[in-house]
Amino acid sequence: MVDATASFDGKRLASSHASPRTLPRNAAGPSVSIAAAEGLAAYATFCRSALCAPAQTGAWVLNWAAEVKPDLLIATLELEGKPAFALALEVVKRGPLRVAQFMGGRHANGNFCAVEPQWLASGDLTAIRSMLATIAKFRPDIDLIALERLLPDLDGIANPLASLDHFASPNLSLAVDLSGGFDALLLRASGKRKRKKHRSQTRKFEAVGSYRRIEASSADDVERLLDAFFEMKEQRFRKMGIANVFGDDRTRAFFQGLFKQALADDKPCFVLHGLEVAGKLRAVTGASRSGSRLICEFGAIAEDDLAHTSPGDFLFFDNIQDACRSGFAVYDFSVGDEPYKRLWCDIETRHFEVLVPLTLKGRALRQALRQGARLKTVVKNSPTIWKLAKLLRRKAAGQAPLAAGDDDN
Repeated sequence: MVDATASFDGKRLASSHASPRTLPRNAAGPSVSIAAAEGLAAYATFCRSALCAPAQTGAWVLNWAAEVKPDLLIATLELEGKPAFALALEVVKRGPLRVAQFMGGRHANGNFCAVEPQWLASGDLTAIRSMLATIAKFRPDIDLIALERLLPDLDGIANPLASLDHFASPNLSLAVDLSGGFDALLLRASGKRKRKKHRSQTRKFEAVGSYRRIEASSADDVERLLDAFFEMKEQRFRKMGIANVFGDDRTRAFFQGLFKQALADDKPCFVLHGLEVAGKLRAVTGASRSGSRLICEFGAIAEDDLAHTSPGDFLFFDNIQDACRSGFAVYDFSVGDEPYKRLWCDIETRHFEVLVPLTLKGRALRQALRQGARLKTVVKNSPTIWKLAKLLRRKAAGQAPLAAGDDDN
């Protein structure tokens, strides 16, 4: 571990060859500590009282570290010996460069770093720059710090990373306002049509056997629902010509551990739901609870004889209704602008990205990533170009075009 204070001007940082343990500490102001695996326990303890998004909780970080075994670092900004702000990062390779990013990679969305709200209200946010400079001294091999898909605010509290140079993420995040309860929501969101479709789906399910909505309440439930989800997602990604981000055994073990561990909590931060029809799981969703929001982190449906009945839509109907009963203010569909989300959503959120280069190579990568984000934004904002891009993606993977009405997002 290293304690240090440093300055950061947002430009290139020269690599330091001096031992980071010799860096001075300013007892009068904030200090920064950098640790590897030995800092995980302290980080998890801080998260119990800190404000943070699900992908920055102690449970997420500890399980990712245990199963994926990343090259990690924990950076903590301390004031009077107490943590005020913390970053839990993993160092990964992007080509020949090393990038520090949130643990979980593309699975970490709607990010908001662990922070003490009282410090955030009165603290000197320029101290965050000192933290980034200290990371550069502690790990001179890192070319870029990439803090991606950041929430602009969490339950009304502004993200402190917005004080750094940033730009808009290419993907929207969609959510639905649950104010007034489920009946009030349906009045605003074509409720008559939704109820009619839900009744029709119920009759179709009953025609082939009994049906039920499941919430995982045991380790066996977690294994069953996640195994079904991984199989559904494998088939779906193959059909769409997309690399399966859930295909790695370590990633699957991470989610198994995360949702099993959550069962021990009175109010689990992570929860699984499934729709079972005639003894088979037809749809699965994984969600996180974050303050007043219930966030759908992932979902999938079975590509089988009942796929045409839209079991995913049916499960979302029940999930959103249950979220209203449970007192949530928002049901968040997370990142991605997709037709099935648009059926419900009335809130659009644009996440933002913070890319901090620590070397000259990092500056070049930052420029490339910013240009890539701009291109993605142009493509996804044009229905014609986006449709063509998806068609080319499927052809490249050797897949036939999707049937009309079959979402490809």
